[in-house]
Amino acid sequence: MQQNLFITGIGTGIGKTVCSAILTQYFNADYWKPIQSGDLHSTDTMTIQDLSDHQVTCYPETYRLKQAASPHQSASEEGVSISLNNFKIPETSHPLIIEGAGGLMVPLSDEKLIIDLIAHLTIPTALVVKDYLGCINHTLLSVSALRQRNIPLDYLVLNGDFNPDTERVICKHLPWETKIIRVPEIKTMTAKQFKTIVNNLKINENEYIY
Repeated sequence: MQQNLFITGIGTGIGKTVCSAILTQYFNADYWKPIQSGDLHSTDTMTIQDLSDHQVTCYPETYRLKQAASPHQSASEEGVSISLNNFKIPETSHPLIIEGAGGLMVPLSDEKLIIDLIAHLTIPTALVVKDYLGCINHTLLSVSALRQRNIPLDYLVLNGDFNPDTERVICKHLPWETKIIRVPEIKTMTAKQFKTIVNNLKINENEYIY
């Protein structure tokens, strides 16, 4: 794996944190969540530490916001101004998994979005997708937005079970270099299930595009 990878998704609640934990463990990587908006008593960083059985180094968030809302709203209510210049990638000799907040168009301020943060950090992405009505539209819009900004999409993470027709259409519209990661459907993640998923994880070429 390249040194750094930004984990984003096609929306909120599609499993970015669990997938980030899986990839952190699989790549023996460190982890960084630049923005935590809400749930400060049970952060995504804490979830990574709980699931990972290796001594993962988790770097502190640049912004910790109290309200479980879009970062721009949480920041505004706390009188905080989120600036891209405040985000610095932690120095590490290991691969680094960086997890975003929500999807690509989640606002950090009235002007800047998560996709602007990715461009600022100049790193490739992994896009997490779940199968639901509308996921094809959301996925292809996300892929198109990354293309327009010349942000590499190194991996597509298919999180859970997929209808074959849905999977095929999504994968046919990916950049040729994007690899596919399939994460099995898990309702409640246990430490044993997590370890099994990591041990059996495979990264495949896109079989639909050739």
